[in-house]
Amino acid sequence: QVQLVESGGGLVQAGDSLRLSCAASGRTFASYNMGWFRQAPGKEREFVGALTWSGTWTLHGDSVKGRFTVSMDIAKNTVNLQMNSLKPEDTADYYCAAGPDIGRISRTPSDYDYWGQGTQVTVSS
Repeated sequence: QVQLVESGGGLVQAGDSLRLSCAASGRTFASYNMGWFRQAPGKEREFVGALTWSGTWTLHGDSVKGRFTVSMDIAKNTVNLQMNSLKPEDTADYYCAAGPDIGRISRTPSDYDYWGQGTQVTVSS
């Protein structure tokens, strides 16, 4: 049974940093890409960043580029999201996802097969 379990969310102030982690288990993910998405109340799910399982290729969403970084700890089967210079507009539920490698890193939620339960991030001004 595939499980993606996020951790690290919380309440922070604008300008602070936060690190989210996603522990993956239940299958071999070597041929999968791992992604982070977020969803604020009343808004669509937004692509934050993703990478190949090897960590060789990464892609970040335009709204977080230069502030957020996705990374992989293969030994721990964990994908991380380092979030710096947080803004109130970063407030959302953050989801980890895994999808088969389709030859490119996808920004589309429907290209990801497995999802975590989400972790809440709140940034106060």
